[in-house]
Amino acid sequence: MNTTKTITGFHPKNKHHGKYDFKTLIAANPDVAPFVAVNEFGTETIDFANPDAVKMLNKALLLHFYGFKNWDIPKGFLCPPIPGRAEYIHQVADVLADTYGTIQTKHKIRILDVGIGANCIYPIIGVSEYDWRFVGSEVDKQAFEAAQENINSNQKLKENVTLRLQTSKRNIFKNIILPEDQFDMTICNPPFHSSKEEASKGTIRKNKNLGIEDSKKPTLNFGGVNNELWCEGGELTFISNMIYESVHFKTQVKWFSSLVSKKDNLKTLLSHLKKVKATYQITEMKHGNKVSRILFWTYKD
Repeated sequence: MNTTKTITGFHPKNKHHGKYDFKTLIAANPDVAPFVAVNEFGTETIDFANPDAVKMLNKALLLHFYGFKNWDIPKGFLCPPIPGRAEYIHQVADVLADTYGTIQTKHKIRILDVGIGANCIYPIIGVSEYDWRFVGSEVDKQAFEAAQENINSNQKLKENVTLRLQTSKRNIFKNIILPEDQFDMTICNPPFHSSKEEASKGTIRKNKNLGIEDSKKPTLNFGGVNNELWCEGGELTFISNMIYESVHFKTQVKWFSSLVSKKDNLKTLLSHLKKVKATYQITEMKHGNKVSRILFWTYKD
């Protein structure tokens, strides 16, 4: 049954409701302190246009909420907004709970994270919150090695997360999902821009919203290298390819999913799903002025 549901605010289990408690976060990671200042509204905050500030905030969040020490990423790589990433994990948990009748934990759930990135953020949250097991795929060698370092620095991740290098930029699941594999869900935060130029324009728009002057060479506050931010054809082409490739693995995966940043792309993506005879479910999430959505699809009854 094809359905769409809209959610306002964070999932009840998301630990990131409300404003950041910087006193607590500074206690977790004192290195965030130099970046904290009081804004014009009398509220403590950081400069979200500063990638170093965002990185230190993330270190504090991961340590305080998930007990993850020694998290790091190479300079220039994507530094994810953790509350939104946690939201994806909790929405996945709800879909799996509806599928199985209960939330499965204690290693019963196996997730494939397509494009795990240097930050390894989804497995960190999924292992901490639900004791899930993960396989993470990555096409970028440097990101792969950085993710492995993050995994090696935490015993619980070492026991529950495996990395696989995707050697073909044309494939998503092929060479990653092995013949003996069974997954409950695949997750993905696809590269949503179609070119470096488009990514830069998007950053300029974001900086404007943050009250920052335009720049010919804008700083990506959350970072991101080529493979993380853009690919030929952008988000629409990437997810379309994922849909058509998913057909070949429908007996090995219960649910496939992806974030979809551009609402206009849904019409084409749903048309593809109809062609491959998949059932879909859309979860639309509204957080203030920001709207994001997750597209789930399955070939199972």
